[in-house]
Amino acid sequence: MWKHKELSDQEVKELLKSKEIKFSGYYKGKIYGKLDCWSGKKRMKRENRVFFKSEKEAINLGYRPCKFCMKERYER
Repeated sequence: MWKHKELSDQEVKELLKSKEIKFSGYYKGKIYGKLDCWSGKKRMKRENRVFFKSEKEAINLGYRPCKFCMKERYER
């Protein structure tokens, strides 16, 4: 997991370009979702955003799926 506040803009761009970042999450609420989710894409503060290599990593760290972009997983 990477904390957005600890990464420079260039580092985030490189991680996205190399496809190391697959999901993002809301640190305070322990929610993860797709990178293009409207719920967290623009509204979330940098200090509250985290990035994950995989869905498994997010789940193992105690995060739950977003109810907007991952509705099927959220309902389980």
